[in-house]
Amino acid sequence: MRNFKFSYLVLFIFSTAVIMSCASLKKMKKNAGKVGYSVVPEVLEVRNNNVDVALQGRIPAKYFLKKATIVATPVLKTATGEKVYESYTLQGESVKANNKVISYSTGGSVSYKGSVPFTSDMRKSDLILKIHATKGKRSLDFDPIKIATGVNATSTLVDNSPLSILGFQKRKNTTGIYDPTIDKYQRVVPDKFVADLIYLINSSEVRGKELSKKELKELSAYVADAYKADRKELKGVEVSAYASPDGKLDFNTGLSQKRQGTSSKVIQKNLAKSKVKTAVSTKYTPEDWDGFKELMSKSSIQDKELILRVLSMYADPEVREREIKNLASSFTAVASDILPKLRRAKITASVDLIGRTDAEISALALSDPAKLNQAELLYAATLTTNPQVQKTIFTSFIRIYADDWRGYNNLGSVEFGLGNFGAAYAQFEKADKLDPKNPIVQNNLGCIELNKVNLAKAEELFGGATGAGNEVHDNLGIVKIIQGQYETAVKYLSDDSQNVANHALAQLLNNDNNGASRTLSAAKSETARIAYLKAVVAARAAKSSTVVENLGNAIKKDAAYKELAKTDLEFAKFADDQNFKALLK
Repeated sequence: MRNFKFSYLVLFIFSTAVIMSCASLKKMKKNAGKVGYSVVPEVLEVRNNNVDVALQGRIPAKYFLKKATIVATPVLKTATGEKVYESYTLQGESVKANNKVISYSTGGSVSYKGSVPFTSDMRKSDLILKIHATKGKRSLDFDPIKIATGVNATSTLVDNSPLSILGFQKRKNTTGIYDPTIDKYQRVVPDKFVADLIYLINSSEVRGKELSKKELKELSAYVADAYKADRKELKGVEVSAYASPDGKLDFNTGLSQKRQGTSSKVIQKNLAKSKVKTAVSTKYTPEDWDGFKELMSKSSIQDKELILRVLSMYADPEVREREIKNLASSFTAVASDILPKLRRAKITASVDLIGRTDAEISALALSDPAKLNQAELLYAATLTTNPQVQKTIFTSFIRIYADDWRGYNNLGSVEFGLGNFGAAYAQFEKADKLDPKNPIVQNNLGCIELNKVNLAKAEELFGGATGAGNEVHDNLGIVKIIQGQYETAVKYLSDDSQNVANHALAQLLNNDNNGASRTLSAAKSETARIAYLKAVVAARAAKSSTVVENLGNAIKKDAAYKELAKTDLEFAKFADDQNFKALLK
């Protein structure tokens, strides 16, 4: 009998404890609404292809039981399921564990950050907080608490279409930048031949020695050939007569003028002998200080730098001459090595070299590409917009000029444009081996990585593409939009951006609606994406009729934007607008 009473007592005590424990948890559940929550940002948004959430919670005094433990789990509830964030755990003062402790008497605060990968169904969703509480052996699930609605996915409107670059230039210019004018095909190329007639000091007589020298004969042959050749155009001959910068200025003026006359007669006689008819222009310069400076710069004369400094310090020719003569030892060398070469008449024949016509180049590129040089064959690919023809031309280029990186790079660029990313990567790799660290190739390798959304690697490659072209900035702008660095994206996507939609999107995401509006309005043509972004700008300005107009244009161009608009938080405030509703039926 005593044993029975003892067992009954133990059972009674245990049952009472369970009931009290359960009642305590129910009280926490009942008062869960007293816990304050704030979400940052208030409307969740997509950044870096993730939906980040930051929660701040304030737990009031005398709420959190000393022996209670709470596991809270933020969940994005969508029409197709739930996306669960990482849970966080809170415990009362008497719980022996290593979780965040909340005081019963004073309450406490909690901060939480979490992230889940974005999926399109999250556009229309609710962020809820699921809470599971325990005390001893008892547990209880609280009612889910809704703390945010929907996910703003405007950043996903980025056009991830990175721009590859064709390579036409083979060499860098003097600044180390790849210059598109170097090695680029020019149908008309200016050319010239220069010869000098040298005079004795203070003389304007053309000596027989000068008339018979090889240089003058080559000039005559050059002019005659240009006059007769089909693909050359003789532009004319210029005679420039000079006196050396020593002696009196008045005397040198008359002397150079006389030399102009005698040298012109020689050239006219030679042209007549060759039966060449062309314009001959003449001029004279009293003292050839420009020629003096050029020859001095190339010389090894002692005090060269000092003499050049005199030229920069004094503009008066008589002062210049006096200061240079004061350098007695150096002037002896100047008088023997420099001045005699300046007593001259410079004859310049100008010729335009005429290359093949576009039609000739296009035909040869397909029928007999080996007859074209590198610049011509690369140029041939620009004369067509057909990517298959371009592939044929660049394939021929690779076969003929196998050690030139441009063929592989350009074939890769065409493949990339066709969406053949594996084939493009293979060609870009070959180009990179032939010309390592070439900025154009680095950009194109970065396009491959950006296409795969390997942002860190893409950004590294674009960083090595400095100087390759404005395309690099466009590509970095895409990277920064995806990463959520909108201010930096705006800096990359300037007014000369080739992708107007991305430029405007970066401005929108950076809360510059007016800037985005100006950018979109300046677009040369309106794509579906541009029309949709115009609708977003109008929505932010609460212009319902403009929203409907631009959204309608976007849907006409691409019906996919109708479904997108149905779940886009940018248009949430127009859900009851009859015209908006009719548009999305």
